[in-house]
Amino acid sequence: MAESLFFSRIDKAGRYAELLPQLEALVQGESDLTANLANIAAALKEAFGFFWVGFYEVKAGMLVLGPFQGPLACTRIQLGKGVCGTAWAEKRTQLVPDVDAFPGHIACSSASRSEIVVPIFGKDGEVRLVLDVDSDQLNDFDADDQQYLEQLSALLTRLCL
Repeated sequence: MAESLFFSRIDKAGRYAELLPQLEALVQGESDLTANLANIAAALKEAFGFFWVGFYEVKAGMLVLGPFQGPLACTRIQLGKGVCGTAWAEKRTQLVPDVDAFPGHIACSSASRSEIVVPIFGKDGEVRLVLDVDSDQLNDFDADDQQYLEQLSALLTRLCL
């Protein structure tokens, strides 16, 4: 297992392109989902300096807080509520340039300004987790973030779920 990340490129797309194979190597051979999610959250935080990055797991009809990096977070989120619950309900990525403009946004932290949430599917096609990434800047996420975080979602489905 690698204990540090390596980046030769400073542009966001290049950094993602270098990060994904490192994440694959990190989780390959490790069967514990919590350990894998914790390392992935830490790697994303280290690579991009996100305000908050973490996972919520579908448990007993709710999203329950899992491994994360950043300030304290909401512990449980209902289906269809907030950005995370909407990503789960609609089974698609939610790219939110201004969280204050998102109907029903759940403000776990008042410092969060923009957000991207990517559903992660089990092999049965059902949402098992969501990856939630917050920024303290407006309009901080774009198509590059969506593309690469969805690739990470597919990697987790293939290797961990």
